[in-house]
Amino acid sequence: MSYQMQAPGQGRTMSHNQYVSNSPAELPMSSGKEQTLLWQGVGQPAYMADSGIHSGVTTQAPSLSGKGDMDDMDTSDAGVMFNMGGGVVGDPSGYTQDQVEDMNAQLNQTRSQRVRAAMFPETLEEGMEIPSTQYDANQPTAVQRLSEPSQMLKHAVVNLINYQDDANLATRAIPELIKLLNDEDQVVVSHAALMVHQLSKKEASRHAIMNSPQMIAALVRALSNSNDLETTKGAVGTLHNLSHHRQGLLAIFKSGGIPALVKLLSSPVESVLFYGITTLHNLLLHQEGSKMAVRMAGGLQKMVALLQRNNVKFLTIVTDCLQILAYGNQESKLIILASQGPIELVRILRSYTYEKLLWTTSRVLKVLSVCASNKPAIVEAGGMQALAMHLGHTQSHRLVQNCLWTCRNLSDAATKHVG
Repeated sequence: MSYQMQAPGQGRTMSHNQYVSNSPAELPMSSGKEQTLLWQGVGQPAYMADSGIHSGVTTQAPSLSGKGDMDDMDTSDAGVMFNMGGGVVGDPSGYTQDQVEDMNAQLNQTRSQRVRAAMFPETLEEGMEIPSTQYDANQPTAVQRLSEPSQMLKHAVVNLINYQDDANLATRAIPELIKLLNDEDQVVVSHAALMVHQLSKKEASRHAIMNSPQMIAALVRALSNSNDLETTKGAVGTLHNLSHHRQGLLAIFKSGGIPALVKLLSSPVESVLFYGITTLHNLLLHQEGSKMAVRMAGGLQKMVALLQRNNVKFLTIVTDCLQILAYGNQESKLIILASQGPIELVRILRSYTYEKLLWTTSRVLKVLSVCASNKPAIVEAGGMQALAMHLGHTQSHRLVQNCLWTCRNLSDAATKHVG
């Protein structure tokens, strides 16, 4: 179907298909100026407007976010929205060139302030107001999106600087602190031990301490020779912090720290006891040769004596140490028996409900239940009944399994005891 249309300024008619297919040079125009205005979008004929064809002035590149609007754009770059011919594209009111330049100048002047507010908000003066370029609360500007990652980067850089500062400070201070720890004045030794303890709380300075065998030896010496409570707290607290690293464990072991730590298990001070037993526990778990050193220092007897305390978490660590020392060592089992260990272990099974403590206690009893000397002692202390109390534990299969295993090992001794 062909529609007849009359070309402007011509007396003849042509079909719609013919009219549209003509190139711009062939369009019936009265002058070249009208052709230029046509492709600039000024005075577009109806067929051009309906076809969706726009001039290069009004055509916009698609948004990277897939949106057709400019909401996700930082309006500090808003100058691209202004037509340099004297108006804002799409705004019927329009702006003059001077207004456009003033707005761009203002945005350029405040851009550095907006970036500074995003990256270093603590440097701004109190009450200082910075004009915002955000016009949609749901669409943060580019500077606002920069804020969080820039803060994370700043904190990372600050941490690196502080780490290096801590390492340098500790490296310079260690020689002087070693001299103070070896001083004859106990007040000087006490202050030095507390200073070293503070340094050991930071990772960088802690590594510097671990790298100094002289410092570890001075701490162990202060721990062994001083009766001052503050000195003891500072020195054992430092060793406790070092014991979380393999290098620190090796340094403590080589410096003869285990006998000094075992000695602390007789202390009446809770914090000293906690630091001492946890440091020994870390040594027993991860440092080769520690088991023999603890046995030789009399650690088994002192640990069995600690079973009379009532702190469940403390008892959990003590019973785990006993299990490590007794496993595969008959001499340790006999020492535990001679120290009345089976009686205390059975009492713990009867007295507490803390699952981790019950589990570590059952592990010790399982190890002792293969010893012919310990079997009757456990049975006479009521071990079978105490173990049976936890066979119905529905939330801990490991506890039930250990109790069953121990009951099986004790069955022959229990039969003889009943008979």
